[in-house]
Amino acid sequence: MKALQRDAGLSQRELAEVVGLSQNACWRRLKALNDSKTLLGATMRVDRAQLGLDLVVFVMLRTGHHSADWLDTFRRHVLTIPEVVDFHRIGGDYDYQLKVVTQDMASYDRVYQHLIGGVELDSVTSYFAMETIAEGRLLPL
Repeated sequence: MKALQRDAGLSQRELAEVVGLSQNACWRRLKALNDSKTLLGATMRVDRAQLGLDLVVFVMLRTGHHSADWLDTFRRHVLTIPEVVDFHRIGGDYDYQLKVVTQDMASYDRVYQHLIGGVELDSVTSYFAMETIAEGRLLPL
């Protein structure tokens, strides 16, 4: 799995060589990993800066609502915002954390307005990334 995390574009033959298996054994292992849903598809990383997506914002949310209906509405609402690339329910001082990737402050303000317009929230705190030190690191397998 480390080899696939590094390069999901490897052919089956190349992957078999990297991991030291025959092509048939590699195919069987890949099939088993896919069938068990351990592998969740193949993606490519995209350079945000090349696309002008220079602003990364970590949004911390607090709410007084914890009913199943509110949570369902909230989840559906947040998932309509394409700039939200990560979405977590967390423990601690806040209830949810979002990672928003967008072009600039004006674009983030549109995301913010959409976010607060869809559900009632107690507080929204935004932290703006000044430098990306590590992003999209491999899982520690």
